[in-house]
Amino acid sequence: MTSRTATASKNTTPDDQPYDFNLNAVQAEVDLTPFRFLWATKDNPNRRFTMKHLQDLDVWDLMEAAEGGDISAMTGAFRAAMSEDDWKAFRAAPMPQYKLKALFDAYRRHCGAAEGESPASSGS
Repeated sequence: MTSRTATASKNTTPDDQPYDFNLNAVQAEVDLTPFRFLWATKDNPNRRFTMKHLQDLDVWDLMEAAEGGDISAMTGAFRAAMSEDDWKAFRAAPMPQYKLKALFDAYRRHCGAAEGESPASSGS
């Protein structure tokens, strides 16, 4: 195998060092439309919450949350996907587990995630 040099490679950085992959150039292959849902809060019976698309979330936060099991993975995804204000309002209301699961299932469907695919999955 021959070694590559800056002059032999089209892929170089401004410092003329070769590289094999430019992660900076990677773009999402899906539409990253946010997910919106309604949930009653203390001051608003139809508060609208917005969550970033699952593919747009920081994978490091998701992997840490997934270490705690399914419920931890779901709540970790919600926390990562919501603004701080939305998360505080969402978390302040009691949440039956069946509603959390239904919300997570709807969120996954919106994001095109397969059944059983964890939020920390690579998507490929």
